[in-house]
Amino acid sequence: MKTDVEELTPTRVKLTVEVPFDELKPNLDRAYKEISKQVRIKGFRPGKVPAPLIDQYVGRGAVLQEAVNDALPELYGRAVEETEIFVLGQPDVEITTLDDGKELAFTAEVDVRPKFEVPDYDDLEVTVEEAAVTDEEIEETLNTLRERFGSLTAADRPAQEGDFVSIDLAAAIDGEAVEDASTTGYSYEVGSGSSVEGLDDALAGMSAGESTTFTSTLVGGERAGEQAEITVTVQSVKVKNLPEADDEFAQLASEFDTIEELRADLRTRLGRNKRMQQIGQARDKALEALLGRVDIPLPDKVVEDEIQRRNEQLEQQLQWSGLTRDAYLANEDKTAEEFDAEIAEAARQAVKGGFLLDQLALDEELGVENEELSEYVVTQAMQMGVQPQQLAQHLTDSGQIPALVSEVLRSKALNLLVEHVKITDEAGNELDLEAIQRELNGETAEAAEAGTETAEEAAETAEATEAAEAEDKAADKAEEAKDKPES
Repeated sequence: MKTDVEELTPTRVKLTVEVPFDELKPNLDRAYKEISKQVRIKGFRPGKVPAPLIDQYVGRGAVLQEAVNDALPELYGRAVEETEIFVLGQPDVEITTLDDGKELAFTAEVDVRPKFEVPDYDDLEVTVEEAAVTDEEIEETLNTLRERFGSLTAADRPAQEGDFVSIDLAAAIDGEAVEDASTTGYSYEVGSGSSVEGLDDALAGMSAGESTTFTSTLVGGERAGEQAEITVTVQSVKVKNLPEADDEFAQLASEFDTIEELRADLRTRLGRNKRMQQIGQARDKALEALLGRVDIPLPDKVVEDEIQRRNEQLEQQLQWSGLTRDAYLANEDKTAEEFDAEIAEAARQAVKGGFLLDQLALDEELGVENEELSEYVVTQAMQMGVQPQQLAQHLTDSGQIPALVSEVLRSKALNLLVEHVKITDEAGNELDLEAIQRELNGETAEAAEAGTETAEEAAETAEATEAAEAEDKAADKAEEAKDKPES
């Protein structure tokens, strides 16, 4: 087999492959056997029809077509392997010569990973946010916790910002009711801005039993984006009472005896969160800085696929939240053109970053061991809340193991890059990310026992586990508090 490579663009090549006809003999034999099972010729059982009769009744051309279709995937794979190109996506294949008994020739145009050199990164410098925790942040977090233990009591007065109202909503366009934009007994926080525009203004000053009508744009349903007359009726007005931030509340909401112990724990948790954010920012900014030093041509099809993937992901999220795309854009205060431009730019940067990390991994001869794949699956499974065996089976069945290997390789390449970057916070303090990772790792007994996790993976797992446990405890105690009879 002979293969020539023609570079059409820096990201697309054309393979011209010539195959001696005798290499197709195994494929021809399989083609005759397969067709023999399908034809019915008197005097011969299925699968036992001789080749000359198949040629006579079915035609040699059909046999050749079956044989070529069977041979092409393997022949294309061999051509790619021999030319040592890194292909992206599926090829456009065209049979150029099929000379029975002599030769098969075909071309295959396919996108390839562009060739470029990774720029020097030893002198890169990035700045991340400080990890200092302020008293205001502690109080804000404490107030959020108090909100979870708050109770609603009826207010014998008009609604104000921050009140919770039970309302009925009805919408009409040109006098015709819009059924999917109407609801009853809807609990809403006045001033939250989480519903149709104009609702907060309409509710301010309304008392239980009162109704009013205003004009707004529908954000959901079949007629989203259209102007409608919306009638709101207030059924009740309630005010939220928060528990005092004292020792009694600390004992109710946590495992601590005093409010100062609870505040100290919140400071520790917030500090951990900020240190984790520093690690994430350092990784993102290091890659961004290196990307700024190199120009990488990008295959249009690969970028288009990434744009489509991001749009599909957004559509799924919108479906789960019950929002339309128009409503989402309205909430984000962006036009469709602006949003599409942002998605396209993010997709280009993601593709470019992937190419850069792939090349860095090749240059540094990084590899992935089975143990590293297992660790990655375990970490992902913990974050997703599923069993590692279940996730591993899903990845195997769906053919995602190569993508998983690529993801782990890119992560290792990014870790290597960050090790060579000077990182300072906004106050000018130089940071040692390895020391931060060891510190976070050291705070987790599970991570220390594991030993095989990277410090970053252990910290991420610990953070997710710790946050989930804290939230579960707070939720359980909040439920217990609500179940207690009022005195």
